[in-house]
Amino acid sequence: MMKGSHVLDRLLVLEMVRVTEAAAVAASNLVGRGDERAADHAAVEAMRNALNELDLDGTIVIGEGERDEAPMLYIGEKVGARRDDPNAPRIDIALDPLEGTTITAKAGANALAVLAIAEEGGLLNAPDVYMEKLAIGPGYPEGTIDLSRSASENIRSIAKAKGVDPSEIIVCVLDRPRHAALIAELRGLGCGINLIPDGDVAGVIAVTDPDTTIDVYMGQGGAPEGVLAAAALRCVGGQFQGRLVFRNDDERARAAKWGVTDLNRIYSLEELAQGDVIFAATGVTDGTLLEGVKRRKNAITTESVVMRASTGTVRWVRGEHRREPGGQD
Repeated sequence: MMKGSHVLDRLLVLEMVRVTEAAAVAASNLVGRGDERAADHAAVEAMRNALNELDLDGTIVIGEGERDEAPMLYIGEKVGARRDDPNAPRIDIALDPLEGTTITAKAGANALAVLAIAEEGGLLNAPDVYMEKLAIGPGYPEGTIDLSRSASENIRSIAKAKGVDPSEIIVCVLDRPRHAALIAELRGLGCGINLIPDGDVAGVIAVTDPDTTIDVYMGQGGAPEGVLAAAALRCVGGQFQGRLVFRNDDERARAAKWGVTDLNRIYSLEELAQGDVIFAATGVTDGTLLEGVKRRKNAITTESVVMRASTGTVRWVRGEHRREPGGQD
């Protein structure tokens, strides 16, 4: 059995792209059709089939979750061609076959097929609840951000580290009623706010790309998406903190089921995604991170990104498929 960093074989880097490509192409058939469930189902089926062709013993630790009651790729599901082989490399998998189901149904921007893998135990098995998130890109001193501080304090800290006035900081926030107070506080500082309708994995990753001009991501989104975003930041650099948010006893019971005992804990980047990590995403619709799937006369084109923590490499992959991945001629 392979040990250490060799568990994540170099070949798996491009294999992950094949998996996200398959999900993205399948979901792209439903772009703008107004059917979120059909788009999600198509992506799930395609991703599951692609995962089951891989030479590994995989366990879904972040999946479609309990909340969605999805028929496939649920937390705890085993995948891979060698899932019954005791000598196979054991891999933890976090995934969102379609990050942005509403975006896809409405043909909006930034829908992605997303996947992260790590060695067994490397990804936080987060319950399917909300997570308060705070993220900045690389290049800042450690400790620049801290979830135990107010939004205003964090903005001032980021501005000081960047050498600008707080009014020059651009913040990415999910456009939700629950963020009304946060948005008011940020606007009180004069910050620019990039409100996004959905897709907070892309929102978090945007802080790592200077071309987006986004300095920081703030606010509450899904905890599973938080782990996926943390996996990406582990590969490209940056700081991330997350704190689980529990709205009722049912969600607190869900946390207990997954071994979460400290309900107020602030998780660091390394606690969410540790060891060697591979992150891959393929665009379903055009966005700030990736172009979406394009259908041309004789081919389908895809754009993907794949990153690896142990090597710090980021690869941009443009695929031209004479047939749909996993499909028939």
